[in-house]
Amino acid sequence: MAQEDGFKKIVSHCKEYGFVFPSSEVYDGLGAVYDYGPHGVELKNNIKKYWWESMTLLHENVVGIDSAIFMHPAIWKASGHVDAFNDPLIDNKDSKKRYRADILVEEYLAKTDEKIEKEIEKAAKRFGNAFDETQFRATNPRVLEQQAKRDVTHARFTKALNESNLEELRQIIMDAEIVCPVSGTRNWTEVRQFNLMFSTEMGSTADGATKIYLRPETAQGIFVNFLNVQKTGRMKIPFGIAQIGKAFRNEIVARQFIFRMREFEQMEMQFFVRPGEEMEWFTQWKTTRLAWHKAMGLGDAKYRYHDHDKLAHYANAATDIEFEMPFGFKEIEGIHSRTDFDLRQHEKYSGKKMQYFDPEVGQSYTPYVIETSIGVDRVFLSLISGSYAEESLENGETRVVLKLPAALAPVKLAILPLVKKDGLPEKAEEIMDMLRFDLRCQYDEKDSIGKRYRRQDAIGTPYCITIDHETLNDNQVTIRFRDTMEQERVPIGKLHGIIAEKVSLKNLLKKINS
Repeated sequence: MAQEDGFKKIVSHCKEYGFVFPSSEVYDGLGAVYDYGPHGVELKNNIKKYWWESMTLLHENVVGIDSAIFMHPAIWKASGHVDAFNDPLIDNKDSKKRYRADILVEEYLAKTDEKIEKEIEKAAKRFGNAFDETQFRATNPRVLEQQAKRDVTHARFTKALNESNLEELRQIIMDAEIVCPVSGTRNWTEVRQFNLMFSTEMGSTADGATKIYLRPETAQGIFVNFLNVQKTGRMKIPFGIAQIGKAFRNEIVARQFIFRMREFEQMEMQFFVRPGEEMEWFTQWKTTRLAWHKAMGLGDAKYRYHDHDKLAHYANAATDIEFEMPFGFKEIEGIHSRTDFDLRQHEKYSGKKMQYFDPEVGQSYTPYVIETSIGVDRVFLSLISGSYAEESLENGETRVVLKLPAALAPVKLAILPLVKKDGLPEKAEEIMDMLRFDLRCQYDEKDSIGKRYRRQDAIGTPYCITIDHETLNDNQVTIRFRDTMEQERVPIGKLHGIIAEKVSLKNLLKKINS
């Protein structure tokens, strides 16, 4: 319940402080669709800029494109989305609620893991320095019982997924005694598949219209432009193509705020390599992408890899990077070795050759692909969740603060005249004019200085400067640091250098390569 309450606070905070709003709220909203407010769009744009520069600045052989959302319908037939882009759904007859059957089993496995970890934590406290975790896992009856049940269920689950055995998937749910979170019953329907693509029509008349799809991923726009990019950019294998764009999925079980939405944004990079070298690059990109996340400073322990139990039809290896959300570890990025499936399929369906002539080996071949695919909205949620804190202060008050990385914060600097008179607002505006071209600043003169600090803490502003009466005499301001609340007197002439260095994306980019 504490986790639920914490998550509700984050959702409420996002709305109250202009980060995320329910879409079409004046019309009672639209399920699993959200709008980003003034502070949300700034944070989102900063995330995208951080990703884009980490790809295109740190890697000379990665370039970008921006492909159309509408694409020829044959593309989705070639990619397998028309026939195989499905989720296994199950309904509870009592609550009338619908769930993804695979998610129900995954949550059951995660809860079993939590039970085992709690047993280990209790034993560690009881035995102190004498505790041997390896021996405890191998000998404790309760741990062994839970682990055995988990291993059997996991093996059945993996087999059922890989064989697309929907009857066995339902039987696993029944045997594990998984109940509906709403009704608390096990009165389940059969499991059935549901295609996730939105379709529409393109054409001026009903008779002449062509059925097309809203893209469920941005990757296919990269694949069909593979030769265009390779030839015009004179790219040599290995090289990557990066793209940021909207994607659409008709999620029937859409929940957990912006974690699972019907309209969302992806940051994807497809890295083309020689056949036979894909696993080396797969491992390298796993390491690079995890470093990108950890550089944001939310805590290394909040991230982990999760290897897929079921590989997609196009993959020979797949790993997720998961982040510890308020509702458990969840995927925020996928790294996949897609083999040469996509290019071969588009070659087959289009009739156009999709091969690369490699001058170093003197032959043509269809490149293999390593994909990194990350959800902008999920990174956004991880940042808000990981940086949200409620702190008790020495004076007995509390503050809510977002300890966002300074380089990603929506507002970098708040400019606060101590009072609204005596020439202080004019001096503050002068400083604002000096800094506004390089830094996103916010001017605030309403309420006490303490309340203004709290407002800036709540939106994650890393630095505030106060203009007081002494400023008019010594041309210095007081800079206040968000995380420590410490204050320091600095000359106005040095402000730009101090703040610009601290909020530069270079600080994050350098951590990735360190």
